[in-house]
Amino acid sequence: MKIRFGYVANALGLWNASPSKALTFTRYAALPKGERMEKLKEVTAQNLFHTKRILHYNIAHEIELYRFSSSLVPLATHPEVEWDFITPFQQEWKELGELVQKHYLRTSFHPNQFTLFTSPRDDVTKNAIKDMEYHYAMLDAMGITDHSIINIHIGGAYGDKEKTLYRFHENFKKLPEHIKKRTTLENDDKTYNIEETLLTCEEEKVPMILDYHHYLANQGGHDLKHYLKRIFATWEGSNLIPKVHLSSPKSQQAFRSHADFVSLDFIQPFLNIAKESNQDFDIMIEAKQKDLAMQKLIEEISSIRGVKRLTSASLEI
Repeated sequence: MKIRFGYVANALGLWNASPSKALTFTRYAALPKGERMEKLKEVTAQNLFHTKRILHYNIAHEIELYRFSSSLVPLATHPEVEWDFITPFQQEWKELGELVQKHYLRTSFHPNQFTLFTSPRDDVTKNAIKDMEYHYAMLDAMGITDHSIINIHIGGAYGDKEKTLYRFHENFKKLPEHIKKRTTLENDDKTYNIEETLLTCEEEKVPMILDYHHYLANQGGHDLKHYLKRIFATWEGSNLIPKVHLSSPKSQQAFRSHADFVSLDFIQPFLNIAKESNQDFDIMIEAKQKDLAMQKLIEEISSIRGVKRLTSASLEI
């Protein structure tokens, strides 16, 4: 069983490499009109440059998994801004995509919690579609739509899960089919547990990402060992192997919050269950210390008897 590891957005092993430099609408609106577009382009150029640095860093460290920052383009979907962020940076997007493809990197996006399809409000659904289109447009500009994903949560319950899940399916139909094909769903830490998320994925025929930390925070009496093979099976219609999110709690009092690093003791039960499946899969580390947390965890797992380290960021169990 082979496991590859990756991390989210910012490589802390690099100096000053944030790919998420922001430009708020308040600051944008305060600029003279003639300077607004230049400022948008300036911040975007910085974010794309730092993303390129990060991809080179990943390649050098044999890290094949990476989640792009959703904040690469400031104010991309703001109704009073909405600008063409593709044309001025065609070469930059192309270069990122070429790096991804040449080195067989697995990339993804994870829009924020407001991108959901459960709301009774039409404007929320329209904004969710707009945000998914924004993320897809970046993948398309890089030429990597065929092997990248956009991961979201189901959303809120609005006091009635049964009605809300029905509404999710109805609203989800409004998402363009080519974007839906690149969409995955993840169980969350408060509302939709692994069974509810899995059933939704099976009905919509989209892959499910298991978040182990969320599972423990919102277990709902479900035993993961009875679900893991079914969760992995949702990936069979895609061209990708299953993917899992790992993190550990900041504390017992702040259980849902992510810690700086990932506790091996916390995730060991998951690794034991996964080993029984004998299924290759990828792990996205969601810890505050990003790539540093990922490397620390890999070192710890690779010291376990029966584990062979294959590369800087992959193991065989």
